[in-house]
Amino acid sequence: MASPVFSSDSAFKPGKTIDVNGNPVTADDLRQQFEMPSAGAADRGLMSYEGVISKTTGMVILAFIMAVPGYMFFSYAGLVVSAIAGMVLGLVLAFKKVTPPALALVYAAIEGYFLGSLSIYVETAFNVPGAALQALLATACTFAVCLWLYKSGRVRYTPKMQKFLMIGLISYALFSLVNLGLMIFGATGSAWGLRTEADIAGIPLGVIIGAFAVILGCISLIGDFDFVENGVRAGLPQHYDWKAAFGIVVTLVWLYVEFLRIIAILQGRD
Repeated sequence: MASPVFSSDSAFKPGKTIDVNGNPVTADDLRQQFEMPSAGAADRGLMSYEGVISKTTGMVILAFIMAVPGYMFFSYAGLVVSAIAGMVLGLVLAFKKVTPPALALVYAAIEGYFLGSLSIYVETAFNVPGAALQALLATACTFAVCLWLYKSGRVRYTPKMQKFLMIGLISYALFSLVNLGLMIFGATGSAWGLRTEADIAGIPLGVIIGAFAVILGCISLIGDFDFVENGVRAGLPQHYDWKAAFGIVVTLVWLYVEFLRIIAILQGRD
């Protein structure tokens, strides 16, 4: 005979099935539970493709919304302040282990306003109407091509590619600092500095440097996709969705600025 502790409780009798609240479970309840989809990564608090896509999309949409006032109501002070604020906040987020959602959204809003202001400034100051739309289409197409190349397995983020990206970023940063210094101290008479004053085989240096920067941006996108894939496979915590989304948006902003500058330089020579 079983202990009274068990024999007095009908739940332990043969054929009895109960839920966590002690209520009997019917055959219909069991069938519904069997037909329910299994818990996904997001349901288990893990990083997921859906989470990264939704957060990246949200940041991009917010940037688009904030670009409207920057484009429609241009302010030089607003352009400068948003540029500095976006750079500072971007650096802060880049070195944080956990990306706070609120700060990521603030970054997207600031960068959106900055890109809107920069776009109208370039279009009017350099007489290149439509440059913003062209740069936007170029950025979207580049993103789509890079995503297709990565998803199809034609391109992978190899160690050699990582080294090339690191060396390229350092070289590009040094050139940008030197060029900026020359512009600030009046060593060049062009609004783009060495980018338009120097030519290589008749091609503006700015176009060559811009093309090199776009290649780096493409490699950076491939690296972003690789991070997402590895993170999902490794079962990283869900908050990494925001870090991945932030990284992708940073790369997209960089690509847009480079395309905008290349278009302005090329059309300005017509």
